[in-house]
Amino acid sequence: MPAIDNPDSQLTAVKWRFPSVHPEGRKYTMIAAFFALVGFWALPDAFGWLLVGLTIWVATFFRDPVRTTPVDPKLIVAPADGLVTMIVRVPAPPELAGEGMAGEFTRVSIFMSVFDVHINRSPVAGTIRRIAYIPGKFLNADLDKASEDNERQHFLVEREDGTRIAFTQIAGLVARRILAFVAEGDRVAAGQRVGLIRFGSRVDVFLPAGTGSQVLLGQRTIAGETVLGELGVDPQRAGSSQ
Repeated sequence: MPAIDNPDSQLTAVKWRFPSVHPEGRKYTMIAAFFALVGFWALPDAFGWLLVGLTIWVATFFRDPVRTTPVDPKLIVAPADGLVTMIVRVPAPPELAGEGMAGEFTRVSIFMSVFDVHINRSPVAGTIRRIAYIPGKFLNADLDKASEDNERQHFLVEREDGTRIAFTQIAGLVARRILAFVAEGDRVAAGQRVGLIRFGSRVDVFLPAGTGSQVLLGQRTIAGETVLGELGVDPQRAGSSQ
């Protein structure tokens, strides 16, 4: 989809399109399709159709939709699709404590179910200063202790002004591999695809001091589009579920 510099003159260029399947998921889709074909040949048709449904689900899980990210250096956008399940004040992850991440941060946790898009995106533009992978358990990613016990991968992005924003991919009950599409030293744009977690998980974002969450508990986020916060602004928002 082309970038829209002048929305007043190019509105007709915006239209819905069917999401593509990310290359990482194509082999899994092909494997599922193969078993569906075998199922129709060797099993009753009912089982074959169940395997067809599984194939469609696998392809849907790895869908990679186009996202439109607001261009504003002060904004921190959501790195993941999902449900905001926790907003808490915490210290930096121990693995990043020596990387200029001191003091307390507002941690926004986004839980991705197996039905959400699982492509993760950078919340800000900058340079990848640190990627730290930590092996661990596969507890329910919705638990607070999953941020310390589960398999996880930290990203640290340094903006041009020197501000550092961290976010973490956390494996869940059925997630068994965390992938990064970028490496230390790479420059990334806000909303750029940076990784993937297979089959259910969570992503934490650490907002720096003075920056409050603009999303609320129970709100759903869209990776690369939903604004989590604005640097130096704490809106102190409250909300209600209806």
